[in-house]
Amino acid sequence: MNETCRRLEGQFALVTGASRGIGSSIAIRLAQEGAYVLVHFGTRQDDAEQVVRHIADHGGQAQAIGADLRTLGGIHTLFAKVDEVVQKHGRDAKLDILVNNAGIGQILGLEQTTEASFDEVMNINVKAPLFVTQQAVPRLRDGGRIINISSFVTRVASPGVFAYSMTKGAVDTFTKLLAKELGSRQITVNAIQPGIINTEMNAGTLTNPQGQAYAAGLSVLNRWGEPEDVADVAAFLASADSRWITGQCLDASGGSHL
Repeated sequence: MNETCRRLEGQFALVTGASRGIGSSIAIRLAQEGAYVLVHFGTRQDDAEQVVRHIADHGGQAQAIGADLRTLGGIHTLFAKVDEVVQKHGRDAKLDILVNNAGIGQILGLEQTTEASFDEVMNINVKAPLFVTQQAVPRLRDGGRIINISSFVTRVASPGVFAYSMTKGAVDTFTKLLAKELGSRQITVNAIQPGIINTEMNAGTLTNPQGQAYAAGLSVLNRWGEPEDVADVAAFLASADSRWITGQCLDASGGSHL
């Protein structure tokens, strides 16, 4: 790990959906800053354990925690495990950082959207962050950080992502409400709005030359994003350097659709 800048030394962070993609990069980046990272996974335990090994191999600390965030029971299970890990470190069940990253993509037009598909994306992208945060807030230290992963689709009319765009709009509103609610405790709440990032979610776009040209052409920097581009923003928002920023939705799309 980089010893020159460990802004999160001694802090505990929970990153949901951290077994791959943006979530795993955020977990690795926060660990690089000195945080002990709880790497949440839904079903991909092997991937989560690989993230933990990567962090440990580079001098950091982390532990994988599995839970199904689609139900309240699963969320309660998650925090029972969080409490157990944190208390082992003499932390009286206190977290410093929550990153609500767990989410699913969904490319469906208006006519193709069904009740089942709508419920699926709402449960993971909206219901889960709400109730995860509900459980996390009493456990967060005053002066803590909440970071929600949104999307640039909330400011761009993207065809074929109707329900998904709606869920990320809800995340943005949730972010502002939380910032107002938790300001008296000096807890900052912000959202990151990535553009097209090189993850499994966008594999269909980035595995062919036409899709690559489209994705790169959206950005004024003429490239698509990498998970590390988002993780660096998350590390800033998790640190004391961002203390005067709250209730904001930070675009991290490389200037896409300007």
